[in-house]
Amino acid sequence: MAFVMHRNADYRRMRWKNGLGETAEVAIAPDGAALDAFDWRISMARVEADGPFSPFACIDRTLSILAGEGLRLAAAGRQPVVLGPASAPYSFAGDVACAATLERGAVTDLNVMTRRGHYWHRVSRLACGSYVAAGDLDQAYLVASGLGPVGVRIDGADVQLSMLDSVRLGKGPWVVGVPDVAPGALLLVEIGRVTR
Repeated sequence: MAFVMHRNADYRRMRWKNGLGETAEVAIAPDGAALDAFDWRISMARVEADGPFSPFACIDRTLSILAGEGLRLAAAGRQPVVLGPASAPYSFAGDVACAATLERGAVTDLNVMTRRGHYWHRVSRLACGSYVAAGDLDQAYLVASGLGPVGVRIDGADVQLSMLDSVRLGKGPWVVGVPDVAPGALLLVEIGRVTR
């Protein structure tokens, strides 16, 4: 299986949909899709001020904190939650009103979005050990948090990720060996097509 490295410095940068910040796009499908026409999207953002999230109609999304102290997230109809670098990823509908409040300074987050009814996604913080993926994925990515460099073993090859780098694993199957790293230092993003 051929995996592809993506360095943090090479991500495409653009303004948020609401214009209040900047996002770094890790991957999008189809390539070059507009923000109102993608099938799925993986991005990172540095949040430096309190404010509302951009709305995305018919999109399911999951937010994870990569670096920083914490973020209080309030989605309409749900209890507010505080997310930090060791928190489980938080999933919510992209078309409900949602606002963020910083706990203690800026954070960097990972945002995964899929078009509802067409694609699904799952985001996991990897613990020490190994993870074996099923072959029914459309794509999978490993993303390093802002906690420091991470070394992983992908199908027998040693790979070094710097902070906020990512690796496109593809459809699978593949095996990822995770060394003894800080909790939350590595996230796995799995994306699959909804079958009817």
